[in-house]
Amino acid sequence: MGRWTSLLASRVRPLILGMVHVQALPGSPLHLLKMEDIVSRARAEAEIYKGHKLDGLIIENMHDVPYICSNSCGPEITSCMTAVCREVRQSCSHMPLGVQVLAGCNKEALAVALAADCDFIRAEAFIYSHVADEGLMNGCAGELLRYRSAIGANHISVLCDIKKKHSSHAITSDISIEQMARDAEFFLSDGVIVTGVSTADSADVAQLKAVKESLDIPVLIGSGVTAANLHEYSSADALIIGSYFKKDGKWTNQLDDERIEAVVNARNAL
Repeated sequence: MGRWTSLLASRVRPLILGMVHVQALPGSPLHLLKMEDIVSRARAEAEIYKGHKLDGLIIENMHDVPYICSNSCGPEITSCMTAVCREVRQSCSHMPLGVQVLAGCNKEALAVALAADCDFIRAEAFIYSHVADEGLMNGCAGELLRYRSAIGANHISVLCDIKKKHSSHAITSDISIEQMARDAEFFLSDGVIVTGVSTADSADVAQLKAVKESLDIPVLIGSGVTAANLHEYSSADALIIGSYFKKDGKWTNQLDDERIEAVVNARNAL
């Protein structure tokens, strides 16, 4: 049993997963730092989370705005994310570690996860199509899971967003979020992620309840969790938190120890 599956089997609920926002990588418009500094900053964020005893981490190239779709993702992104993830893995050897490569670069994320000994990926557009900031994204479950088998990475879990943030879902407006969740489970997702409409926006509690009652796989909340509203998401299996952990709740700022501690205390008080 791997680190992630072992953690899911524990009695702790909901799990808290901290986001490590990687500084802008080579080739992206905001890139400024040398790779050694990018790696060092990511490791420092991970060690702060580790010190607060978070349950796991997700590493994401959040500063690579504006994002590009997978068909335009260059090898420099995959290689640089691998370098970052391997360094964080060495620092946090026992923590479950996930990776997301924006935007919708799910095969690349699997490759990174395999090379860096990560436990799961966060996948966009796993099922169905939607229009995102970056353009049209199409479902990739069949291709992605075949790729996972081909590279010997079936031990790496795929957690997928449904009706994800920063997207228009008009083309699937006749499909409820719980139906979409059931379809994700049918297409062999290892877990689904429910979000608000944008970064730091709270997810709909009623949607969480509907999805949770529809599935046998884990359900995660992917945006908008705070120390004050955490109790509303106590039925979720895990909470992915990024923006709230930063000073003033802004994702571009440095981590705020008081905010992290407040969330951990709120979860432990449930």
